Amino acid sequence: MKKQKVKELLLRDRMKKYSYIFVLLILFSCTSNTIFKKPKDLIPKDSMSHLIQEMYIASSAKFIKNNKQQNKINYMPFVNEVYNIDSSRFQNSNYYYMSKIDEYEEILTDAKTNLEKRKETLNKLKVKLDSARKDSLKKIKLLDSLKKPKVFLDTLKSKFKKNSNRQQEFIKNRF
Repeated sequence: MKKQKVKELLLRDRMKKYSYIFVLLILFSCTSNTIFKKPKDLIPKDSMSHLIQEMYIASSAKFIKNNKQQNKINYMPFVNEVYNIDSSRFQNSNYYYMSKIDEYEEILTDAKTNLEKRKETLNKLKVKLDSARKDSLKKIKLLDSLKKPKVFLDTLKSKFKKNSNRQQEFIKNRF
């Protein structure tokens, strides 16, 4: 009986040792030292920031109708064409920058701030255009009201309705 208990204790000790070794191996193997090599055709940081901005705009414009009332158009090929970048070059550069988190975060924050600046300027421009449209609509309504003398004639007719036919003819001919 004692021999069996001793064997069980030895087995437990061995299992503890193996489990500790196994846990340590897992911890050391999970370190994030995966930094990709710098690709030969790496996109520079500032160009990458501009490219990401345009990609955000293109992806959000996918669900907005264009002048021909079409939506769900993929604008990404146009962005790649403007920057002369193919998708594999972007993917390689993106993986490289993602492996360097600090640089990638810098690129993304730059893109975000530039997009916010664009949004502010477009909102200001929209307010100016809306106010100009309202002013032009007021001018058009004013011009329309000046061009309509029928209302004026109708009021004159009602005032002079009691008068003779000559007076009514005179008012018609005059206006």
